[in-house]
Amino acid sequence: MTVSTWTTTTSAAMGDHDVERRRAARALLSHPLLTARDDDFRLVRKHAAELAGWFADQAGWRLTVDAETARLVKKPADLDDPTRPARAPKTKVPFTRRRYVLLCLALAVLERSESQTTLGRLADGVLTGSTDPALTEAGISFGMGRREERADLVAVVRLLLSWGVLTRVQGDEDAFVSDGGNDVLYDVDRRVSSGLLATSRGASTVTAASFEERLTALAAEPVPETDDLRLRSLRHAMTRRLLDDPVVYYADLTEAERAYLVNQRVIITRRITELTGLIPEMRAEGIAMLDPDDTLTDVRMPEQGTDGHVTLLIATKIATDGTAPTLPELVSFVQAQAKAHSSYWRKTATEPAAAADLVEQAVAKLEALNLLKRVRDDHGRTRIHPRSALMRFAMTEPTIKKAGTRS
Repeated sequence: MTVSTWTTTTSAAMGDHDVERRRAARALLSHPLLTARDDDFRLVRKHAAELAGWFADQAGWRLTVDAETARLVKKPADLDDPTRPARAPKTKVPFTRRRYVLLCLALAVLERSESQTTLGRLADGVLTGSTDPALTEAGISFGMGRREERADLVAVVRLLLSWGVLTRVQGDEDAFVSDGGNDVLYDVDRRVSSGLLATSRGASTVTAASFEERLTALAAEPVPETDDLRLRSLRHAMTRRLLDDPVVYYADLTEAERAYLVNQRVIITRRITELTGLIPEMRAEGIAMLDPDDTLTDVRMPEQGTDGHVTLLIATKIATDGTAPTLPELVSFVQAQAKAHSSYWRKTATEPAAAADLVEQAVAKLEALNLLKRVRDDHGRTRIHPRSALMRFAMTEPTIKKAGTRS
């Protein structure tokens, strides 16, 4: 049975209640913070009790729903995963350290603002907050005099707009980026902003000094003291990974996690399938939950366009060659491919200098999909190592049978 046939058959066998609940669950997994303006918010409210019970029992995630917002407090199983940064909604460029700090400062300003504010007032508040001695000591400073500095703030504002923290009433941010003029007016929704922080404790209660220690403390959960609690903790961790990670490799798990998932994989994946419609693919190396609708993801592979084609070409090359190339080697490969596909790629992508950016974007996407990883070799060079799931993109030479042979 093909995936599409399986999906059609399964959907037909489901009642309206289950179809609605699945749609609501998928909406929350895609967008853990929903407002009344979102299309699926009504369904989330309707099935809130069932969804809250499932997420709490299976993943240890808290779901809160009121008349205006729905917040699924997702906690990642892996705090060290750097492959899913916040991105500017317009350009899709990953947030830099500077933009993350700006985001935190902006939220602090909005917490003390009136129900309406302007981009100019927000900029003034951010500049005032940036004089904090801790930021100065860390070498972080802000200004709004240059276009790039204003663009960073606008990227933060547009992220807050996409989350529903701000609603644009009048004006346009592009004019602010260009010359700092033409102020923009926003409504501020504190109900949404207050639900953003997904931590186990308040940030002000953490006394650790280093970033890693503070992050661990913010996400720390009670240590299980009984066998039942330890099994529940393992169930939560493995369900989180299967819901969030494109591929879960047994080699990446602790011994306890690996043993639990091997023994419970059928039960866990069946529960996930029943709720979300994701289909398990189980192999010797691990498990992937596949989405037949191709909507429950923020990174698609393959993807249309020049960037998608470059990513597919790199994936195919690495999988077929079975080697671990360096980034310069991939840049040379893409430069050669640009000549071969010049009539199909966008014009700027065929310029020699564009290859490095195309390679970096492709490798970052394949990393996010857990299809490869960067490893430094003995000579200090970064090599791109394929992971098991990448092998599905390998190409083999066609077998040509001689005339007269029997098939």
